[in-house]
Order: sequence, then C-alpha cells, then structure tokens
Amino acid sequence: MNDLAAIAIAVGVWLAALAVASLAGGPVVAALLHRIQPGFENDGLLRGGTWIGRLERLAIALSILAGHPEAVAVVLAVKGLGRYPELRTEDAEDRSAATERFIVGTLASYLWAAIAGGLAVWGLSLLR
Repeated sequence: MNDLAAIAIAVGVWLAALAVASLAGGPVVAALLHRIQPGFENDGLLRGGTWIGRLERLAIALSILAGHPEAVAVVLAVKGLGRYPELRTEDAEDRSAATERFIVGTLASYLWAAIAGGLAVWGLSLLR
C-alpha cells in the first residue's frame, strides 16, 4: 500500500471514530438512562447535556486517538467543576436523582467514547 492510501485510510478511520464517538453516543446514553429510570423526562436541571456530551465524547476520542489518554482526566475535571453548581439544588430528592443521572450518564458516555477511540487505535495498529 502506498503512503497516500495509508494516509487516506487513517484519516477515514479517525473521522469514523470521531463520528461514532460523538454522534452515536448520545442515543446509547439516552437509552441507558431511560432503561434505568423508565418514563424519565428531562426536568431541565441539567441543561445542555446533549451538546456537552457530544463535545466531551469528541474530546475523549480525540485524546485517545492522539495518544494522550490522560487528557480524559482534564475533560472529567472540567465537567465536574462546570456541573457542580447545578447539582447542588436545595431539594435533596432532586439532587439525588440529578446526581445519579449525571454519574451514570457521564460514565456511559465516556466509556462509549473510549471504546470508539480504542477500537480506532487498534484498527490503525493492524494497518502498520
């Protein structure tokens, strides 16, 4: 295989992994959250979750593909600091439910992105 073909394949694998991580992860996480809490409707407590989730999964997959998985810790820290005020509601019941959704959703989302990035790295290693 010539160099140009190898580069084209690598770019395609990167783009596919980033698309799968960022776009396909949302429905997977939503399905998991609905399975855990049937009939749940977003009460607005954790706003912007869809876009934040996409960007987080993109950052995680990118960091793994770039060979810097330690950057996932930075993404997690930024999310925790950014969401902390919203998770500190006055009502203990609302806080507990929101915190549970936050933790489960975050872990599922991060795991999805890590798997997408990891599979892409593995696939690229087979091409070498």
